Amino acid sequence: MDHAPSPGRDSHVEHPVRAALLSTVRIPLRVWKAFRILHTVFLIIRAKERFLLLRPLPPDALKESILDLGVCFIKLAQVLATRADFFSPEYLAELRTIHDEVAPMPEADLEIMYRRAFGESPPFIWFDQRPIASASIGQVHAALLPGEVKVAVKIRRKNIEHRVRLDLRILRGLLFVFRPFFSRYTRNSLEAIIAEFAVMIVREADMAIELENLRRFKEKYSHIDVRLPDYYAEYSSSDALVMSFERGTRIDNVVALQAKGIDFERLVHKVIEFYTEQMLVQGFFHCDPHPGNLLVQDDGRLVLLDYGMVKRLPEHTRIAMIEYVKAAHDRDYDVYVAACKRLGVVAASAPEDEIREFAERMFSIFSNQNLSASSMQALALDVLDSMRDLPFKLPQEVIYVLRASALIEGLGTNFLDNYNGVKDILPVLVKNLDRALGEEARLFPNLKKELTSLPLTLRRIKTIITDLSDGSMRVRLNNETVEVLEVRIAKLLRPVVAGVGLILAAVFLQGASFQGHTTLAWICFLAGVLRLATCLR
Repeated sequence: MDHAPSPGRDSHVEHPVRAALLSTVRIPLRVWKAFRILHTVFLIIRAKERFLLLRPLPPDALKESILDLGVCFIKLAQVLATRADFFSPEYLAELRTIHDEVAPMPEADLEIMYRRAFGESPPFIWFDQRPIASASIGQVHAALLPGEVKVAVKIRRKNIEHRVRLDLRILRGLLFVFRPFFSRYTRNSLEAIIAEFAVMIVREADMAIELENLRRFKEKYSHIDVRLPDYYAEYSSSDALVMSFERGTRIDNVVALQAKGIDFERLVHKVIEFYTEQMLVQGFFHCDPHPGNLLVQDDGRLVLLDYGMVKRLPEHTRIAMIEYVKAAHDRDYDVYVAACKRLGVVAASAPEDEIREFAERMFSIFSNQNLSASSMQALALDVLDSMRDLPFKLPQEVIYVLRASALIEGLGTNFLDNYNGVKDILPVLVKNLDRALGEEARLFPNLKKELTSLPLTLRRIKTIITDLSDGSMRVRLNNETVEVLEVRIAKLLRPVVAGVGLILAAVFLQGASFQGHTTLAWICFLAGVLRLATCLR
C-alpha cells in the first residue's frame, strides 16, 4: 500500500525575465476578471441591463472567471449559488457546480504539502492520491490509519496565503476606484466586509485553528442531534487536519433525499434549529453552511463539515439579534429600529421615522404571499433605490451572521414555496428564550414577558436606555423651556465663574511685587475655592 503520494515531476523553473513578463500580464488580467465578476453580480442583483457600457457576463463565462480567480471568489460564488430570488436558473445551474469543479492542486504541490504535514513517516497505511473533494483553501483525501480506520485528510493548498493577499489587494483597489459611486456608509460597509474577510480567510487557511474550532464545537454542541466529525489531534498540524470519514448526501440533492424517504422541509427546519442554537443561544457559530458542507445520512441525520470559518458573537450583538428577530416577526417598528441601532446596521444618528418607514415598506413586500420571488425582488430594489441615502452600514461582527443567514435562507427559497426564515426561527427562539438570555433572564424575570408582549412603556424605556448607551439621545425642547433653562444655567454658572476668577486672580497676585501681595493672593485663592465648593455642594 502507498504511504504517501508518489513524487511529482520536477516543476519547470521559468526564466526570470519570462516570469516577470508573465506576472506583468497576469495581475492586470486578474484585476479585470475580478471587476467583471463584481460588475456582473451588481447588474443581476439590481436587475440592470448594463453599467459603464458593459453587459453582464453569461453564466458559463461567470463560472469560468470565478474558477480562474480561485479562493476569494469561490467563497462569493457559494453564497450566490443559494440565491434563487436573484439569479436565473441558468446562472444558478453554473454557480452550483463551482464547488465540485475546483481543480485539485498539482501533484508536485501535493507532495510538498504532504511531506510538510506528515514528515518522512506518515501515520497512514494507505493514502488515496486522488482527492475526494477539492475546495478553495485545500483538498480532502481518503486514508487509512492502522487498524483499517478510514479517515478524511484535509491538506491546505501551497502558497494559499499569497493568493489570498493578492485577491484582497485587488478588491481594495477596486473599492478605491469606485468610491465615488458609493455613499459614505456603503463604502464603510464594503471596507468592513473586506477587513473581516481578510482576517477570517487567513484563519481558515490554518488547519490548527480549524482543529480547535471543531474541538470546541463538539464540546459545546454534544447535546444536539447533528453529526460532527471526530478529530485526530496527534496527526494534525497547521498544514493538515485528520478527521473521521463521514458519508452522506448533499443537502441540496433534493431528488436523492426524497428517494430515500427524507422530508426536505423537516430537514431545513433542523438546520434552522441548529443555527438558532448557534447564533442566538450560544453565540458561537459555523459561518459557512453552504450545501457542500451539509450532508444528510440515510437515517436523516445532519452532518456538518468544514470548521475553518467559525465566529464568536459579542454578547451585546447576540441580545440585539434576539430583539431584531422578535421585532421583525411582530412588526414592532420601534423595537426594530432600536435593535438595528444596537446591532450597528443603522447609524445612531439615523432619522427614526425614515428607518421605520423603510421597515414597514419592506415587511409589507416580503409578507405578501401573492407575490412571486422576482416581483418581491423588483419591489424591494425600488424601496432601496428610494432610500439609498439612509445611513445603513455593516459592522464587521454582523457580516458572517448575514452570510450564514443568506446561505440557510437560500436552502429554503430554492426548494420550498413561500419560505420565510424569520417565521421559522421565532418558535425555536421562543422555546429557547430562557437559555438564550441566560443571566439576564434570571436577573430580570419580566424580560421574557417583555420580549413576548413588549408593552409600549417598556419599549420607550428600552429605547431611551439604548440611546443613552450609544450616545444618540436627542431631546426636543420648545422655546419656553429653552428660556427657563437659560436662566437656570446662568444662575448656576455665575458662582463657578466667580470662583474660577478669584483663583486666577490669586495666581496673578502671587507673581506681583507690591507689599502684601502674598496675603492678598491667599485670600483670593481661599475665597475662590469656597465659592466653587458652595456651588458644587
